[in-house]
Amino acid sequence: MIALSLAEIAAVVGGQTHDIPDPSVQVTGEVVRDSREAGPGSLFAAFVGERVDGHDFAAQVVGQGAVAVLASRPVGVPAIVVDDVQTALGALARHVVRRLGATLVALTGSAGKTSTKDLIAQVLRTKAPTVFTPGSLNNEIGLPLTALSATEETKFLVLEMGARGIGHIRYLAGLTPPKIGLVLNVGTAHIGEFGGREQIAQAKGELVEALPAAEDGGTAILNADDPLVRAMASRTKAKVVLFGESAEADVRAENVRLTDTGQPAFSLHTPSGASDVTMRLYGEHHVSNALAAAAVAHELGMSAEEIALALSEAGSLSRWRMEVTERPDGVTIVNDAYNANPESMRAALRALAAMGQGRRTWAVLGKMAELGDEALAEHDAVGRLAVRLNVGKLVAVGGVEASWLQLGAYNEGSWGEESVHVSDAQAAIDLLRSELRPGDVVLVKASRSVGLESVAQALLEAGAEGVDAR
Repeated sequence: MIALSLAEIAAVVGGQTHDIPDPSVQVTGEVVRDSREAGPGSLFAAFVGERVDGHDFAAQVVGQGAVAVLASRPVGVPAIVVDDVQTALGALARHVVRRLGATLVALTGSAGKTSTKDLIAQVLRTKAPTVFTPGSLNNEIGLPLTALSATEETKFLVLEMGARGIGHIRYLAGLTPPKIGLVLNVGTAHIGEFGGREQIAQAKGELVEALPAAEDGGTAILNADDPLVRAMASRTKAKVVLFGESAEADVRAENVRLTDTGQPAFSLHTPSGASDVTMRLYGEHHVSNALAAAAVAHELGMSAEEIALALSEAGSLSRWRMEVTERPDGVTIVNDAYNANPESMRAALRALAAMGQGRRTWAVLGKMAELGDEALAEHDAVGRLAVRLNVGKLVAVGGVEASWLQLGAYNEGSWGEESVHVSDAQAAIDLLRSELRPGDVVLVKASRSVGLESVAQALLEAGAEGVDAR
């Protein structure tokens, strides 16, 4: 964080100082919420969780070098006491962002947010110092913590914004007002909570509504291939830039194809030129993500050649998202177990089909959460798609949703041993350990709550030493 005195922080957040001998002492380190991350010069935000109260670690973090604790009650060590720690954290982030000279880029969407954020960051940091959301810390706590990690040297601040209801993105954009706002897509992720795709579009569009007008430098970057996103152009006074495969897109892809290993390649076209891209990531769905990143980079002054080179060199920065690892015996594990929704599930299956040409393929799939009344139809559709893509074997893991996956496969013509329903991750591990053979490709994917990353990890451990992670 940029250096601020405890007195200044207290004024910004409306707090009272307690047990602070010298309020002029500055916070020169990070603002953290995990006591294990506290170090010299840091500020520790003490949250009260369901199982752990951060206030109980106050003395520990000060002993580790933290300057003070942002707390909701006195803790016997230097502290700034506020009514609500989350609100105070947001106020501090807003203050720091205003002080920064960085360009703030915010993005949202139903699918692909984290992968696209990682791509944007990798492209922009070839041009200037860039700070971006780690992993998927895109909520009311993670977003301000990311903003507070920026320093005077930061030129680009890339923030992922998530939402589980109307008003969430409006709140986040108020904490960290963006200059560039990117909306990727409107899908069915969390549709059970929102109530429908129109409500999801309403929530995601709050980002473009928060942008400054075009004459003040505001830019809305919208997916030309998604009608609900494209319609958001009417909800903003910012400049509108379209990306996609549509001929009307300002930043578009032509000659899209997959390599023999399932990696996308295409010709990138921008208003200032064109250049070829061959990505290190896996799956055709990354083309849209790459175009979104390219549109942001182009608006920030990068040439088509610079963008294409950075996209071609970019890798996966966040774990369990299409992590491709080949074991010494030739079995390839595709760990995409961080999360799942119908759109990302279909994309992963298509990537598996492309990677597995001439090889035996396995789809180890579990529940897609928060689909509400659409759950049965969406799981059934994924099971059917696995069959249409000629996936060698579907392993449906878990309860009723897994049974719907298998039922869809069965009704599409998956007979005999082409699909199987197992009760849990351990049962899937046992099955795969006994049946995998050299050259097989295994996709592992489900919503985070299912915990299927344990399947991928077990399969990698079974491959013994010398695993080559790509």
